[in-house]
Amino acid sequence: MSKMDSMLYPPFLQKGDKVVIITPASKIDKSLLEGAKTKLKAWGLRVSISQHAASSCGCYSGSVAERLSDFQRALDDVEVKMILCSRGGYGAIHLVDKLDFTAFTAHPKWLVGFSDITLLHQLFQQKGFVSIHSFMAHHLSVEKADDPCTMALHNLLLDGDLPHYTFKGHSLNCSGSATGILRGGNLAVMNGMRATPYDIVADGTILFLEDVGECPYHIDRMMHNLRISGVLSKLSGLIIGQFTQYEEDPSLGATVYDLIYQMVKPYYYPVCFDFPIGHVPENYPLICGSTISLEVQKNRVQLTTHRPIDKETE
Repeated sequence: MSKMDSMLYPPFLQKGDKVVIITPASKIDKSLLEGAKTKLKAWGLRVSISQHAASSCGCYSGSVAERLSDFQRALDDVEVKMILCSRGGYGAIHLVDKLDFTAFTAHPKWLVGFSDITLLHQLFQQKGFVSIHSFMAHHLSVEKADDPCTMALHNLLLDGDLPHYTFKGHSLNCSGSATGILRGGNLAVMNGMRATPYDIVADGTILFLEDVGECPYHIDRMMHNLRISGVLSKLSGLIIGQFTQYEEDPSLGATVYDLIYQMVKPYYYPVCFDFPIGHVPENYPLICGSTISLEVQKNRVQLTTHRPIDKETE
């Protein structure tokens, strides 16, 4: 177990390690669970699907008690090295203040997921552990084995290859470089947890944002929340990912990216747009809670994850 600043890293995986697929929020088609299991088994892992992962209770995969039981069992199992959330949707908020991390702290493991799982990433960071913002069962089921995002997650988990990406720039990019703690995820989920113990930590943070199905004026309102509350002014950097499944609103007089740009351009930290994270096939894994360096230019963006420092051997 390694420590970078205050964040602890679980051990990277080895072939034969046990992983568990859970569904902590909305229900999912069983075929996607089996597809994800097949892909993870091809990586040489022992894969278990939790008891209620394929169940149904209204729009959820199970009752709160059933979903909580699956998650707690995965946290407590000393053999489990990774917990893959099969999908997001809605429902993680029912569990966030009910989970016991006592056994997990002695035997930490990777949490993998995104979207509604943003809330669980914030919980893990509040407990002092990093986790992985990444695609889930659908991507593992439908994308090819050599898909670049799939390979990036495989190489991160099994080889310890920390995210190091270089992508094309965007005309709205605000050039600069910064080092900070990477935090973020789904904008609406984060906005819903303001003024709670799982609120955004702004100081020293390079924040990344994405969302799906939100009207432009909803995005504008949530970004203004971050501005007025002082979050935007305290950041070290900002990464704007993919905002999808919405229609631009001409009455606002600007695109979503333009609205965000007008809000952040007074600050002096680097800001990049169109980063490949979100509800899209190009959804590259990132380590929430890791220390990263971000270099932004108009024509190029580079993100480098720092190697964790083992405090016990310093």
